Amino acid sequence: MTEAALGITHSISGQPWHWRRTSASMGGGERGGESLAPDDLVTQLLMARGVPRDDIERQRTPTLRGFMPDPSLFRDMDAAAARLADAVERQEAVTIFGDYDVDGATSAALLVRLLRALDVPVGAYIPDRLMEGYGPSGAALVKIGEAGSKLVVTVDCGAQAFDAIAEAKAAGIEVIVVDHHQCATMLPQAFAVVNPNRLDEEPDAAVHGNLAAVGVAFLLGAALLRTLRARGHFAIRAEPQLIELLDLVALGTVADVARLTGFNRALVTQGLKVMAKRANIGMAALMDAARLTRPPTASDMGFALGPRINAGGRVGKSDLGVRLLTTSDPQEAAEIAQELNRLNEERRAIEAAVLDQAIEASAACANAPVAIVAGDGWHPGVIGIVAGRLKEKLHRPAIVIAVDADGVGKGSGRSISGVDLGAAILAAKETGLLVAGGGHAMAAGLTVEKDKVDALGAFLNERLAADVERASGDKSLLIDAVLAPRGINPLWCDAIESAGPYGAGWPAPRVATGPVRIVESGIVGTDHLRLIVAGEDGARFKAIAFRAAETDLGQTLLNARGRKLWLAGRAKRDDWGSRPAAELHLEDAAWAD
Repeated sequence: MTEAALGITHSISGQPWHWRRTSASMGGGERGGESLAPDDLVTQLLMARGVPRDDIERQRTPTLRGFMPDPSLFRDMDAAAARLADAVERQEAVTIFGDYDVDGATSAALLVRLLRALDVPVGAYIPDRLMEGYGPSGAALVKIGEAGSKLVVTVDCGAQAFDAIAEAKAAGIEVIVVDHHQCATMLPQAFAVVNPNRLDEEPDAAVHGNLAAVGVAFLLGAALLRTLRARGHFAIRAEPQLIELLDLVALGTVADVARLTGFNRALVTQGLKVMAKRANIGMAALMDAARLTRPPTASDMGFALGPRINAGGRVGKSDLGVRLLTTSDPQEAAEIAQELNRLNEERRAIEAAVLDQAIEASAACANAPVAIVAGDGWHPGVIGIVAGRLKEKLHRPAIVIAVDADGVGKGSGRSISGVDLGAAILAAKETGLLVAGGGHAMAAGLTVEKDKVDALGAFLNERLAADVERASGDKSLLIDAVLAPRGINPLWCDAIESAGPYGAGWPAPRVATGPVRIVESGIVGTDHLRLIVAGEDGARFKAIAFRAAETDLGQTLLNARGRKLWLAGRAKRDDWGSRPAAELHLEDAAWAD
C-alpha cells in the first residue's frame, strides 16, 4: 500500500489519496511543489510511471532510435518483407485487407501509401461491418484474387481467420497476416503471420505485444525498405521516407487504446510532430472538420480525430477512413471529412439511445465481476463505444451484445487494467460458447447465439472474478505531485505536458493543490461545476468539474464557502483569453481544516 498523500484517507468523494510512487519523497516535499524546477517535475512524473532514474534522459525525449526494435525479431517478419519486396520488383498487384476501425484504417493507409510510393499497383478492401462482419471471409479473399490481386495483406485482423485463409490458399492466393490480436496455439495457413502476440514468439519480441496493428505495419514497412535497400533497389531511385507516415501510426495507436509506453510512446511522440506539419491532405482535412487549428495532442487523436474515422465503419461506409487517409485530392479529402463529421453526429445519437438501454439492463448484473448486457435490435456499430462507457461507469469489464432478428449476437467488450479480456474471450470460443471471438487484453469482439449469452456470462464471471477483484481492490486517487496554488499556471502545465504523451498505460498526471478557499461557484453548461479559488499565497485560478454538479462532490463544493480545501485534478492550459492562463480539471477535494 502506498503512503497517503497529504494525510488524506477519506476525501469528500469518500476515497483515500495515495502517491502514485511508493514513496512520498517528491522532490520539494509534500507542500514544496513550488520549490521544484520544471525539469525536476518532469523527472518526478517519469519516475512515477516506472522509469528508472538511469533511463530518465532516454524517456524524457522518446525517439525511434532509442526505442525501435529490430523488425527481424518477430517471427515471419523477414519472410513477409521478402515477399512484399518480390511484389515491388515485379510490380505485382497487392490488396490490403483492413478492419473497419481506426487501427485497421490507419494500418491499411500506411501500407497503401508506402506501396504506392514504390510504384506498386495497390488497393484497399475494408469489409462492411453489417453485411460482412469482422475480418476476412473466404468469399472476399477469393473475389480479390479473381480481380487480379494474388497477394493480400490483412491488417488488424486475420489471426483467427483459419477457414477464410485456407480457402484463399486453395484458390492460389497468398495471404500475409499483420495483426496484434490474441493468437491460438495453431496459426492460419498464411504465407506469413506477423503478430507479436503469437504464442511462439521469443521474449524479446513478445514484449512488444502492446503494439497496435499500425505499429506492427510500420515495422513491416521498415523491414520491406531494408530488404529492398539490400537488393540495391534504391540505387537509381529515391527511397520513400517511412517516417513521414508516423502521423498514421500515432492516430491508430492512440485510438486503439494501446499502452503508451516504450516503443509506442516514441511512435506517438514523433507521430504528433509529423501530424502538426499537416502534410497528409486527408489528415489535414480531418483536423479542419474537427475545428482543430493548433498542433494536435494525443487527447485530440482519441477524442476528436479517431471517432470521426470510426464513424464510417460504425454507421456509414466502411472504407471512408482509408479513402480519406490515402487521397491526394484536397477536394475529395474535404468532402470525405465532412461526411465523416456528419456520420459522427449520427453515431452519437445512436450511441446515446443504446447506452441508456444498456445502463438499465446492467442492473440485472449489478454484482457480477463482468457486466454483460444484450439487446434486440441494438446497432452493432456503437456497441464498442457503449461497452467503454459502461466500463467507465461501473469500473469493471463490460460486454455489450447486439442481437439481430436471427438470434445472433454481435458483441464488443472493454476491460480494465489487469484483466485480460481477449484471452478470456478466446478461451470461451475454444469451449464452444462462441461462434467467433478474439481480441487483446483491453478490448475484444465476439459472435454468440442468443441462447448462449447467459452461459457465456457464467463462464467469464467465473474465469475473471479473481482478476477483477484484484484490479478493483484499490479505489484510491493517485497523486503525482503537489503544487502551490500559484503553480497552477501555463509554465507548469507545459512542464507536465512535456512528460507525455499521455494515454493508456501512461496516465495523465494528477496534481494536488491547496489549501484554497472558494471565491465563486456555479453551474455552467450541462451539469458542470465551475469554481474560482484563492490560495494562501495570493494566487487565484479557475477549476471545473465536468458532469459533477449533481454529485455529492459537486453539491458539497457549492456550499463550501469559507472552508479550506485541498483540490486534486489535471492542471491544463487555458488559451481562450487574451493571455495564456491555467485551470484545474477537478476530480476530487478534501477538507484542509
